[in-house]
Amino acid sequence: MLIDRRLKEKVLALADKFPVVSITGPRQSGKTTLVKHCFPSFNYVNLELPHLRIFAQEDPKGFLASYTGGLVLDEAQYAPELFSYIQGIVDESGETGKFVLTGSQNFLLLEKISQSLAGRVAILHLLPFSNTELKGTDYQIDDLNSLLFKGGYPPLYDKQIDPGDFYQSYVQSYIERDVRNILNVSSLSLFRTFMGLVAGRIGQVLNISSISNDLGLDFGTIRRWLSVLETSFIIYQVRPHHKNYNKRLIKSPKLYFYDTGLVCSLLNVRGVADIQKHYLRGALFENFIFSEISKHYYNQGINPGLFYWRDNIGNEVDCIIQDGIQKKILEIKSAQTINSAFFKGIKYYQKISEIDASACYLVYGGNENQQRSIAQVLSWKNMDDLFKSL
Repeated sequence: MLIDRRLKEKVLALADKFPVVSITGPRQSGKTTLVKHCFPSFNYVNLELPHLRIFAQEDPKGFLASYTGGLVLDEAQYAPELFSYIQGIVDESGETGKFVLTGSQNFLLLEKISQSLAGRVAILHLLPFSNTELKGTDYQIDDLNSLLFKGGYPPLYDKQIDPGDFYQSYVQSYIERDVRNILNVSSLSLFRTFMGLVAGRIGQVLNISSISNDLGLDFGTIRRWLSVLETSFIIYQVRPHHKNYNKRLIKSPKLYFYDTGLVCSLLNVRGVADIQKHYLRGALFENFIFSEISKHYYNQGINPGLFYWRDNIGNEVDCIIQDGIQKKILEIKSAQTINSAFFKGIKYYQKISEIDASACYLVYGGNENQQRSIAQVLSWKNMDDLFKSL
């Protein structure tokens, strides 16, 4: 069963306006399937295949001339020699929707795009399945712990690969193929250990010095390694909201992963039963909600404006969504039963900011929505109710 990707509509819309569309994202997020579905009549070339890559590198003009009509270049970063020739072709023809570029090594691909195709390419990002995309399909998961453990990478669903098998191979291939191409890492096993340490810090304020001390590596190395995880769409940073309301604020970002299944693997969580009693279950749930919101925005071609707010005496709001001039605040709790203490952060923020209750949400691990005077209570299953208001 083919799951309809929410990004499809934006891909097709931008292909009518730009000569080149680029789709980046983590490995195995479904980019190839998406572009083949969006552009079934286009020629498709995978530049990971050595003979095609060599042809493109050694004779880029001849390579492009051998394909008529639209062209999809998968893993396009392997043949940067093509980009200048693509620029010439699209400038001369004036046609839209002529080339589609995909890549998993996002740092390398976007670097080449900025050098040759700036202003000619629409850049979109495809992440693993969101829960919204899975709902109503044969793959819908109604148990929260199962969803946190499995994550959203498509091969787990269409190929029914066991999460333990998938993520172990995923991490190994990511480090050996992507990390090795970007960084001069002396020990790949040390980078794997680094990923595990980062996974153990989801939802926490970033402390590079702590990671540096744990690994015995310098501050600059840890910063570079974090940057690689970011450009690979493995992790992202959520920064503190800038408006302080005359309060001293925490200024460092928090770290999250785009996929909770990958976090579970890096934390050596062996099965669904281990999730419920895991010390990071609350952080995993918070990570899941942040990622769902991120995917909602990326699927519209918009960079998500996500923040958190915390002052220096411990008052905090888990998530602030800044959408233009509109602002929503969210408290995120993994419990299945609502407790009045869950609204503490919302009450305090309302007091100092005068934000309306209609813009305040409590997202929790239970199944029912409620409308309360202080905030709207949303089940994790009903995030669409929030997205409709954005």
